[in-house]
Amino acid sequence: MRSLKICLVLLLIMLALIPLTGTAQVPGSRNLRQGDRGDDVSEVQRRLSRWGYFNGPVNGVFGPQTLVAIRLFQQRNGLPVTGIVAERTFAALGITIRSVQQAQVNKTAAVTPVNSVSPNDRHLLARAVYSEARGEPFEGQVAVAAVILNRVRSPIFPTTISGVIFQPLAFTAVADGQFYLTPNEEAYRAAQLAVNGWDPSGGALYYFNPQTATSAWIWSRPYIKSIGRHRFCR
Repeated sequence: MRSLKICLVLLLIMLALIPLTGTAQVPGSRNLRQGDRGDDVSEVQRRLSRWGYFNGPVNGVFGPQTLVAIRLFQQRNGLPVTGIVAERTFAALGITIRSVQQAQVNKTAAVTPVNSVSPNDRHLLARAVYSEARGEPFEGQVAVAAVILNRVRSPIFPTTISGVIFQPLAFTAVADGQFYLTPNEEAYRAAQLAVNGWDPSGGALYYFNPQTATSAWIWSRPYIKSIGRHRFCR
C-alpha cells in the first residue's frame, strides 16, 4: 500500500508539472501551433485580444479559440491562413523573431524587413503615417507605411524613404503641409511594424481615398484591397 501511495503522489506531481512545460518561452523564439503552451502563447493572445480578434481567456494555451483568432487575423491582414504563428504572423503582431534561425527566416519571408532604417527615416515614416492615415484603422496605418517601403524597394521609385516621401506630388499631406504635424505613438508603432516586415497592403505601391480622389489614372491601377477609407493597388 505504501508503495502504491508513493507512486500515486509521484504521478500527481508529474501531471501537475505538464501544463508548465514551455511557459518560459520568449515570444518569437519558436513557431506556435494548436496544442502549444507558454508565455509566448499568452503574449499572442493578449495582442489578438487587444485588437478584437480573440475573446477567450489569456491562459497561454493554444486551443481552438486561439486557432480561430489566428486564422481570422491572417485572413484580414493578407497573410497565408495556416493557423500557425510563424515569421510573417509574428511580424504582423509586432513581435520580434528571436530564433537562431532568423537568417533563414529572412530568406524565405515574402516581405523582407527593412533593417537599415535610421531614426530620422523612422520619424519621417511616422510623420507620413500620421498625416496621411490618422483616424484610419491601425492596420490601414501600417499599410500606408508599407506602401512607402514598397516604393523604396521598387526600381521605379526613389531608393530612400525621404526620397519617396518628398517625391513631387507623391503625397497630398506633404503638398498641403499636414506632413509637418507631430505624429502620435500609434503612428510610430505602425511605422515600426512596417519596418519589421508587416505589409497589410499586400504589396501595394499606391493607395487613395475614393471619396476624394480626382485623378482618373489612379483608378486604372490594379486593385488589391481596401482598408478603412483607402483603396490599395499596384
